[in-house]
Amino acid sequence: MKFSNFARMHWSALRALLVLTVIIGLAYPAFVWLVAQLPGLRDKAEGSIVTAGGRPVGSRLIGQLFTDRDGNPLPQYFQSRPSAAGTGYDPLSSGAGNLGPESIVDLPGKPSLLTQVCARGAAVAKQEGVNGSRPFCTGGGVGAVLSVIGPRDARGSVVRPARVVSVNEPCQMTSTPFLTSYEGVRVECAESGVDYSIGQIVPIRGAAPADPAVPADAVTASGSGLDPNISPAYADLQVARVARARHVAADQIREVVARHRSGRALGFFGEPAVNVLELNLELDRMYPVRSQRAGG
Repeated sequence: MKFSNFARMHWSALRALLVLTVIIGLAYPAFVWLVAQLPGLRDKAEGSIVTAGGRPVGSRLIGQLFTDRDGNPLPQYFQSRPSAAGTGYDPLSSGAGNLGPESIVDLPGKPSLLTQVCARGAAVAKQEGVNGSRPFCTGGGVGAVLSVIGPRDARGSVVRPARVVSVNEPCQMTSTPFLTSYEGVRVECAESGVDYSIGQIVPIRGAAPADPAVPADAVTASGSGLDPNISPAYADLQVARVARARHVAADQIREVVARHRSGRALGFFGEPAVNVLELNLELDRMYPVRSQRAGG
């Protein structure tokens, strides 16, 4: 190849690089930024930040904690949906816990999804003063799961249990498993570090109602881990506690909740929801609690 052709080709490539850099790297971002400054768009482009007393306290698009310095829920505030994003509501670690319906057996230092649900349900029930029983959960707030050990049939089902272990209840935690016996065999608590996968894993539904008092969004994290909303059912569950903490009637709190309840998008997308941050901020304005402020 002649040097003149070589130089001409590279000069063309360099010109294309410069033109595209100006258009895509400078002009387009500048155009998008200018459009974002238009009335009605600026707030959304800036992150939908909510302020209180002149300082930012959060975003209406991202959930957050309403706890004290020790991580205990503040009783005067509605609590958010659980989060699996980083240490909680971390936009840089947005995502789910990647645990599915088959995650029912706890591992060392890693509770199963079932136990996480059971533990959250028990904690919320204690805080709100309701019955926290859930299907497939023990009274102690772990997954009610047995390992049934014994000879199996052609389909892999145990035909005659020889030993039964409550796999999510280590003997350090309890000496009395949630179930006394299973098919005539005494249920044992699990020994630490022992693998019981040799047995048939059997979840036990128990006598809990199909519709627990603690709703699903109170015990499960959203897909993003950043959900700023809770269901109306979870909001209703918290009304009595918040009313006591703020020394007002429950109906007064319900009126504020109703103002922050949104319907389905376009009438059919999603579910009705309540924005927790905006709700707590209005409660602070209307029924303040001395020395406490919203924003976690």
